[in-house]
Amino acid sequence: MLPLKTDEAFMFYAHDAVLRHLSIRELRKQISRKAYERKEIANSQLTELSAVPFNIFKDPYLLDVLGLKDNYLEADLEKAILADIEAFILEFGHGFTFADRQKRMTMDGEDFTLDLLFFHRGLKRLIAIELKLGKFKPAYMGQMKFYLNWLNRYERQDGENPPIGLILCTEASRDQIELMELDKEGIAVAEYWTQLPLKSEFEQKISEIYKEAQERLERRKSLISNKVLREIEYFYEAKDDDDY
Repeated sequence: MLPLKTDEAFMFYAHDAVLRHLSIRELRKQISRKAYERKEIANSQLTELSAVPFNIFKDPYLLDVLGLKDNYLEADLEKAILADIEAFILEFGHGFTFADRQKRMTMDGEDFTLDLLFFHRGLKRLIAIELKLGKFKPAYMGQMKFYLNWLNRYERQDGENPPIGLILCTEASRDQIELMELDKEGIAVAEYWTQLPLKSEFEQKISEIYKEAQERLERRKSLISNKVLREIEYFYEAKDDDDY
């Protein structure tokens, strides 16, 4: 038996196992690494108006398999990903295909470079990935939006959907990201961990982040409900020119 607490988690892992032809050992590894919870944490940042599809990203990503040590640079992270692209894609999920690294984009004689470019076969769209050290900064939004607009204009082919972007940081404020409504621009943000804590600490930390994600969803539902109630009350509120 697989150690799963909900039907939703069971269906997620069953679907993932079929899509990726996972062995029992690989499936148990995905469960132990809380793939379902991390997918739900990423989904909690998305709204009904999101340009980022649900169930496509995770948060955080576990890149401990890359073997990075302390004091690594962004270039080291990129090299490690390219050296073990199979492990990287396995962590990301089904459908990702590597397309390019250091993708050069030229505009008005100036060159810009995107760290990694993938294509998702199921979604039929390009996926831009930027790697950042340290905390997420709001300025990253403008940079990624430029990349996505450029890709949409110059790289998107007939039959493809608009590109989306993922900004990977070592630390991110999920409340700040929700406030900025990045998902409406087709941008997602996720943390990545290059080293895992002990199993008990890892499970506790993911549980805490997962609980925060659920609270964030409930808070959002509450705000929507309150807004609807205010609109209903306003509609039925007596006006000066009402006839009685």
